[in-house]
Amino acid sequence: MDSFAGDFSTLWTLNQRPPIQHLTWDWWWWLVMLEDEDSKAGKQLMVLWSTKENDVVRINDVEWKPKGTPGFDDEGAIQVDGMVCAWWFDGTVMHDEIIAKICDMIVLPSGHSEWPGEEGQGGGAVVPLLDSDCSMGMHSDRSQFWLNLDVEHEAIQSIRLTMTPWNTPMSTAREATATYLGSLGYDILRLHGTQVKGTIDGTDVNGTAYFQKVCVQAPSVPWYWGVLHFSDGSYLDWFLPHLSTTMLSRDPREWKRRDVSHISVSQGGLFHDAQNGRSERFKIVTVEKQRQDNNLPSFKIHLKNERTSIRATVRAVARAYWDFHQPTRGGIWSHLTYNEYPLEVESLTIDDEHGLRQESMYDWIRGNAEHSWGLLH
Repeated sequence: MDSFAGDFSTLWTLNQRPPIQHLTWDWWWWLVMLEDEDSKAGKQLMVLWSTKENDVVRINDVEWKPKGTPGFDDEGAIQVDGMVCAWWFDGTVMHDEIIAKICDMIVLPSGHSEWPGEEGQGGGAVVPLLDSDCSMGMHSDRSQFWLNLDVEHEAIQSIRLTMTPWNTPMSTAREATATYLGSLGYDILRLHGTQVKGTIDGTDVNGTAYFQKVCVQAPSVPWYWGVLHFSDGSYLDWFLPHLSTTMLSRDPREWKRRDVSHISVSQGGLFHDAQNGRSERFKIVTVEKQRQDNNLPSFKIHLKNERTSIRATVRAVARAYWDFHQPTRGGIWSHLTYNEYPLEVESLTIDDEHGLRQESMYDWIRGNAEHSWGLLH
């Protein structure tokens, strides 16, 4: 592929739904997974550019008071009061967080008269108005994304990455949307995979990345989510929003004694199978979580449809978390802890009409999992 495919018309827009106080939340999110000969999980980077329709939000130790609804000009540029946040896993140690800055941000589509370069459809950028460069964007010809971070942290200082297309299933923009009641719901635009090259503190790096741009305006129930990238260009994900007693949790401790069972709200999974040249969806998905000695979880995942069964056991090798508190109606504060875990794949079996595949048949498998608790509303 010479360029990213699909419909990017919503990538640099906001307010697709009428905003709702306390609920509307928009973000752009990159998960980068890099090669590391000393770690099966690799090195990982997460960067988030977000804005929220709320008077005040406490995120870890930062109090953020968004100034209001984003402003638009006649050509589609947007100014938002936002936050840029990031964590860095160096293959051994999680550095959480390396960035957590409140700032104004400009969202500029490549069709705008102020776009610096050749105009095009689909390109654009998110540019925090900071003294340092924390921008990301896509060239107007859709040939590549860039991600630049100047970081004031002892573990890392400079990140310069370029994301290019991997293969058609992975690097075609796909949108998922759902409406629950009125304007409650979500809109997600995602790229399941890209190739990555660049430098970190001047050292060359290579790997893959996952991207999504999200608008959510509904209470956030707990969820499990995970993604795996395979050396042959395959992709696997799972998603399991659920009801659990952890909805009542109000602190970010690694493990909850009450976290022993859940009732799934829905189940979903996707497998882009590079070997067989097909994509498969799954509506039967189970996630079992176990506690490791370091209080981090391991997950047993099972996805099944009419012809394929996939089982994976993955373990968290580190944890990054974001602890959200916000006031809601009647002066009550709601809470959400959002956890991200770089993964090591302990076992994998893919059983279909062509036979059985296992983790040893791949040069590498890298991934990340999410688990949240609390209820933000």
